[in-house]
Amino acid sequence: MSTEKPKLIVFCDLQRPHALDAMNRFLAFVQGRAEIMANCLETGRELNELRQADFAVVFGGDGTILRAARELCQTSVPVVGVNVGKLGFLAEFSVEELLSQFERIIKGELLIEKRMILHCDVVRQGSDIFTYTAVNDVVVTAGPPFKMLELKLSVQHQRLAVCIGDGLIVSTPTGSTAYNLSAGGPILAANLSAIVLTPICPHTLTFRPIVLNAEHQLRIEPLRVNTETTLILDGQVQQRLMKNDVIAIRKHGGQFLVVNNPLRTQWDTLATKLHWAQKLRYADHQTETKTH
Repeated sequence: MSTEKPKLIVFCDLQRPHALDAMNRFLAFVQGRAEIMANCLETGRELNELRQADFAVVFGGDGTILRAARELCQTSVPVVGVNVGKLGFLAEFSVEELLSQFERIIKGELLIEKRMILHCDVVRQGSDIFTYTAVNDVVVTAGPPFKMLELKLSVQHQRLAVCIGDGLIVSTPTGSTAYNLSAGGPILAANLSAIVLTPICPHTLTFRPIVLNAEHQLRIEPLRVNTETTLILDGQVQQRLMKNDVIAIRKHGGQFLVVNNPLRTQWDTLATKLHWAQKLRYADHQTETKTH
């Protein structure tokens, strides 16, 4: 990187007081050290302007980072996620860690991890009615009156299965620890290139989650829907579905670039946030005996 001051884009969830406080603390810290181009969630920026940034610093929860990542996926601008939310899988840095690691970040000394994202189209009667990007997942959810859905699935124009149940989760490796995990899907290393299909409450226990080649296109055709069956991307973007719509999902040409925190790994986060793979805690036998 050149000796010029690094150019930063700052995203902030202005509805969160803690996020605003954290951003203001950071802005005071980098004064004279970096050029702040904009707070995108407040002012908005054109794609060409975003491309001029060296890094994007995002203050908020994972939802804020998902919104920022969708804007930045075609820019090759790495994202530094600062957690001021509750869980924080995508936000790898605390405010203190951001400040202590800042010089290493702007010098390019930290690992930048490439994450795949998804491109989703909905076609109705031969016309595109919806096109969007997903960082975590694309979900087909039943909606009122909550009768079971019937979804025909095909991969690379080859019939895969018919999913009958409450819906379907199509997840990236990044999103494998989100809704996919809650629905019984597998945890994937975040830097893999793969697509996970996880049914939501399938009618048959034989329909298990499956991992697909990310280079293959998935096609979903709703054969039976409810009046409010909905397609939801990253839990934030929605599109109502109708019978015989065609949902085409493929790997997006862009990427979500994440600046890794050298003080923790994805597995550390799983262990600390969700207690993944931790030893069972057995009650002390003597304590149990005394209480009887």
